[in-house]
Amino acid sequence: MLIERADVIVTSPGRNFVTLKITTDDGVVGYGDGTLNGRELAVAAYLTDHVVPLLAGRDAHAIEDTWQYLYRGAYWRRGPVTMAAIAAVDTALWDIKAKVAGLPLYQLLGGASRERCLVYGHASGKDIPELFDSIRKHLDEGFRAIRIQTGVPGLDSVYGVASSAAASVGGAGSDSRYDYEPARRSALPAEETWDTRAYLRHVPSVFEAVRGEFGEDIALLHDAHHRLTPIQAAKLGKSLEPYDLFWLEDVTPAENQEALRWVRHHTTTPLAIGEVFNSVWDYQHLIREQLIDYVRSPVTHAGGITSVRRIMDYAAMYQVKSGMHGPTDVSPVGLAAAVHLGLALHNFGIQEYMVHSEQTREVFGPTYEFAGGGLRPGEEPGLGIHVDEELAAQYPYERAYLPVNRLRDGTVHDW
Repeated sequence: MLIERADVIVTSPGRNFVTLKITTDDGVVGYGDGTLNGRELAVAAYLTDHVVPLLAGRDAHAIEDTWQYLYRGAYWRRGPVTMAAIAAVDTALWDIKAKVAGLPLYQLLGGASRERCLVYGHASGKDIPELFDSIRKHLDEGFRAIRIQTGVPGLDSVYGVASSAAASVGGAGSDSRYDYEPARRSALPAEETWDTRAYLRHVPSVFEAVRGEFGEDIALLHDAHHRLTPIQAAKLGKSLEPYDLFWLEDVTPAENQEALRWVRHHTTTPLAIGEVFNSVWDYQHLIREQLIDYVRSPVTHAGGITSVRRIMDYAAMYQVKSGMHGPTDVSPVGLAAAVHLGLALHNFGIQEYMVHSEQTREVFGPTYEFAGGGLRPGEEPGLGIHVDEELAAQYPYERAYLPVNRLRDGTVHDW
């Protein structure tokens, strides 16, 4: 079965997505997600100009060979743009293979290891009362694990907080949630102000309040979003130990992997990292030296199902689990791929889950279902995604940027 053509679909039903559609010579269609938030057109161009011309006539079933051909054949390896493009091809080919087999994709990956994939939602508030309201809403919706992000006194806008002052600046509308889609549609990135000392003073009191109000049963998570030095990260992890976090995410900039050894030495709070990593080689030391507990790379940004499965097989040797990145800048195609893979992995940990907008769900037609605090893929062959291309064409690309952070003195800082 040969690949006949591949088409790149760029659409923006509330936010921008890049989708690859591969069609075989006997009419089977597969979809892959190549979305890279704030740099979508770079991946679209990489696919259109450099990858699509290589696909026609290739064996659609030769997934591993195609992955190696695109990875090693380019010579300039890795990087988020290249790996997102490879992920789009890889996922689309797995979608095709499962459709030809007449099975939901997870069955080709070894079958289900659990009934459904535990997911976590995103609760936030500019202050404690607003945060409590958001937590209650998530509990009412059935979430059993919740990420906690809150405003910091003295700062107008903070990553992951829905009611930040700049939440709707250049956004899709005045009712847009900041933690729903932080990339804002504007000519230039929004700039936010950051104060690490204020943050470190405030966060432990937030978790103390949450545990006092909601008890010990909820799994609580928190994202430091790469903004801390090693000693600051160690201090935060230690200060949060009394509140039994499920994990503390991205405590230091990912480039400085030696930092995790320092943090690990000072705290028993579980650590998750890797949403900006895109290959198994990025994790080599972190996993082997057991400096992290959860791998954050999504299927979409780390070379596809083939690549992420390779990462997780390596992680399993060291009792490290998956915690795949899954906000709304991963399309329903990418989320479906993660859920199929997560259902099959023995060392699955948790899946991030932000509910896509109604517009997005109408364009992509996902069949995965949320219940009992978890996601389960549908039982139809393939990924269970149905892209409405006519509807997608009604939502043209709109330039959008993630924010930029500056310290109070004007120095550019990690957002």
